Amino acid sequence: MAGRSLETASPAGARPDPFPAGHRPVPAATVPAPTSRVLHKADLHASLRDPVLDTMTFLNEVTLRYPEAISFAPGRPYDGFFDTEQIFTHLRRYLDHLVAQGATAEEIRTAMYQYGPTAGQIREIIADSLRVDEGIDVPAESIVVTVGAQEAMLLLVRALVSGPDDVLFVVSPCYVGITGAARLLDVAVTPVEEGADGFDCADLEAAILRERARGRRPRACYVVPDHSNPSGTTMDLPTRTALLDLAERHGILLVEDSPYRMVSPGRPLPTLKSLDRSRTVVHVGSFAKTVFPGARVGFAVADQQVVDETGRTGLLADELAKIKSMVTVNTSSLSQAAVAGTLLAAGGRISALNAEPARYYGDAMRTTLRGLDARLPAARREALGVRWNEPTGGFFLTVQVPFRADNAALTRSAQEFGVIWTPMNYFYPQGGGDRALRLSTSYLTTADIEEGTARLAGFVEEMSAGS
Repeated sequence: MAGRSLETASPAGARPDPFPAGHRPVPAATVPAPTSRVLHKADLHASLRDPVLDTMTFLNEVTLRYPEAISFAPGRPYDGFFDTEQIFTHLRRYLDHLVAQGATAEEIRTAMYQYGPTAGQIREIIADSLRVDEGIDVPAESIVVTVGAQEAMLLLVRALVSGPDDVLFVVSPCYVGITGAARLLDVAVTPVEEGADGFDCADLEAAILRERARGRRPRACYVVPDHSNPSGTTMDLPTRTALLDLAERHGILLVEDSPYRMVSPGRPLPTLKSLDRSRTVVHVGSFAKTVFPGARVGFAVADQQVVDETGRTGLLADELAKIKSMVTVNTSSLSQAAVAGTLLAAGGRISALNAEPARYYGDAMRTTLRGLDARLPAARREALGVRWNEPTGGFFLTVQVPFRADNAALTRSAQEFGVIWTPMNYFYPQGGGDRALRLSTSYLTTADIEEGTARLAGFVEEMSAGS
């Protein structure tokens, strides 16, 4: 028995017991069958029951179910402007830039392979681009590079709304990304609806005064001044200056989201941020439409000063970076490198880089408007009660119809007429838009648009007759 512990000793001729005392397995016949854990949706966050979060899922399902249908639903760039090999060219250009800046091979390797700075590693390049292309002159440290503009919205809502009495205004109809981010964070938004002629500052001022009278604290207003998603409207210059004055007088911030400026024909109006003289505007940017969507790179320009309880000052960008560190840690270094290489190649001028796409998208919008007008001429659409706006750029326009343009109507449109669109009621935070639909013109060829508008006109005729 020498050399063998008491725990492993066995009687002579017996095989050792492989299981420690008290750990012998229960015979299979006596083991209860495993049961699946069931979670009740009522026990999950309330936002998961919000129809807004089902929007994209439903549209994707309709598109997959009717692959032969022509879809005016996706607000995405046209694939024809992308070349896979360009990705490697852009990466190499950025790496060469780092070498030219004096970075060592080890530093470049770390920059590409390791976690990067939370606030981003291409902030100087973005700042240079904003300066030469948009007239936005801000220090690089006021920029936070985000995972698309969507993360920037989430960070801003979380930072700016600190309690139930804080108010976030949105110009309605509005992009579902801002309302979705707010819903996930249990922040209620207060819509300020556009009129037939677009946004009116008097409506926002009235909403601010109403909320203050209720004892609440207006904090910020989210706006898309250029070719907005979903309505396609553009804010004129007098309205922009009046809005800046209003925000300054009432002490609120403007969250400016403007992803369609550089993919629209013609000279754009100045951004709110370039007109801002009192750090009233937080500018949200995205390279999804201008460089490529798959990079998922956006940014926020947040140069507002933040003072802590000791009197020490910093930037709002620093606070956003703190939140980001607990959300995505940092934005992909490879994605940042590809975007930076693209900007460097164009000398920071995204406007020059997107000159051809802007012409294409402008032609697509005009082709869509001509197609609608040819198939539903003025006299006919007046008799039916149909009308649409005529954006000069961007990806979207809105069609008002005399029938309920909901998911059931969309399904019928796809199934019987072979054309897909987006119900406008998705974009109204507190209801509305039930008799309107959004058309996206960016992703289709001219032939698809011409056929698609013919199909859409047939659908509208059929539905209007029965309304």
